[in-house]
Amino acid sequence: VPMGVLTCMKYLMFIFNVMVFAGGTCLAGVGLWVAVDPTGFQDIVATKPVLSAAAFLLLAVGIALALLGFLGCCGALRQSRPLLLL
Repeated sequence: VPMGVLTCMKYLMFIFNVMVFAGGTCLAGVGLWVAVDPTGFQDIVATKPVLSAAAFLLLAVGIALALLGFLGCCGALRQSRPLLLL
């Protein structure tokens, strides 16, 4: 396999993992905003308790995606197979 193809794949994996990291960070931010903001979403969340649980679920999924995206970025740059498989 030519070296240029491997370098291209490395940077494509890095870009994909940056997008996963950014998406996870955004999800965690929205989940935190819904869970904490006393004036914005609290009126809606107070009427439906399922939305309160959904806010914490959104926060947990966002944190997990951000962590996986970060580890994927590190794995792509360092060419670490265990980090990429994680």
